[in-house]
Amino acid sequence: MVLKTVFLGLNDAGEEIYEWLNQRDDVEVKALLTEKEQLELVKKLEPDLVVSAGFEHKVPKEIIEVPDQGIVNLHPSYLPYNKGAHPYIWSMVEETPAGVTLHYMTEEIDEGPIIDKKEVRVTPEDAGKTLYQRLTSEGVQLFKESWKDIKEGMSPKPQTGKGNKHYSRELEELRRIDLNEEVTAGQFLDRLRALSFPPRKNAYFELYGQKYFVDIEIRRD
Repeated sequence: MVLKTVFLGLNDAGEEIYEWLNQRDDVEVKALLTEKEQLELVKKLEPDLVVSAGFEHKVPKEIIEVPDQGIVNLHPSYLPYNKGAHPYIWSMVEETPAGVTLHYMTEEIDEGPIIDKKEVRVTPEDAGKTLYQRLTSEGVQLFKESWKDIKEGMSPKPQTGKGNKHYSRELEELRRIDLNEEVTAGQFLDRLRALSFPPRKNAYFELYGQKYFVDIEIRRD
């Protein structure tokens, strides 16, 4: 059986998965959608399955209900931890488990039942960029390993535990360093390394009317 599929989003992991699916004989990718306004195409194409990796917009219920086999979303966190935006940053700042999760999409962001997930260890020398790169690689591998189960329509497991969620707007507050704030050295290092993602300008402080950006690198002896 050839699955008629639509692909949503295109982050680094999504690009690899999209190319992998296009090389297979058991799936036909009918469209690649990256904008919210394009979602109406899902109704017209009536795919068997939708795959999402890096789609930056909330998908409404009327679209989620179109594909018979649902919408499979790859999220770069170890759900139920770090639902929402920038999970690789918050797992380091708040010392919560990092990982990747495949789950079925529901109306609530990153709340759907889980197909499979894998925890990824955060090392002391990790920065936001290196953790993101490792999560990208692990996410692609997890999707490939789970493809047979996805295609056959396996029974997912409900999410358990409270977990946590973050929104895009929270990053702006995290980026700004208050030079008078009192924190432990460990908390400050975790925050700086989580925000270190060159060439992106994340962490900064302001002094004498100027903005100064900060990246750090931690090396083992």
